[in-house]
Amino acid sequence: MKKKIYVEGMSCGHCVNHVSEALNEIGATEIEVNLESKVATAEIGDSISDDVIKLAIEDAGYDVVKIEKA
Repeated sequence: MKKKIYVEGMSCGHCVNHVSEALNEIGATEIEVNLESKVATAEIGDSISDDVIKLAIEDAGYDVVKIEKA
């Protein structure tokens, strides 16, 4: 399922990479992170809950504002 994740705290290309890596580690694919809009989109399996997504990104040092179906 395609998810749209609103992320606060990203300020540079390294931040984009950290968020991408965090999503990759939980098994997400087709990951795109947009620094300007502060939105990450990814194809995420149904078995991965929004809480897992949020925790992975927060562990990388960023705040998840909202997660919705894309």
